Amino acid sequence: MTNTTGSKDQQHPLYNRDRPLIDILLSQEPTDYNLAELARLRIRYLGFPGARDIQKDLDKVLQQWGLTEAELYERTRQLHNLGGIYKSRGKKEEQDWN
Repeated sequence: MTNTTGSKDQQHPLYNRDRPLIDILLSQEPTDYNLAELARLRIRYLGFPGARDIQKDLDKVLQQWGLTEAELYERTRQLHNLGGIYKSRGKKEEQDWN
């Protein structure tokens, strides 16, 4: 039987890959690449029932960089319209934006 009360947090399948990236973002400046990564990760964890530490730290990065979520998404939309943010990394990382 599935727990429908929402009282049990789930483990995100990409948690172990994303946690080190978020730790890096916490210690860095808002470069174009870092802005794109923050937006990508915020979208990935938006509404996810778990990974509370990641969600809290993503909020913390946004606050450290002095941005609202709307400002972050506006800036990253502009960056993606220009293209090239993930060019050297291949197409794999762009899948979250599709």
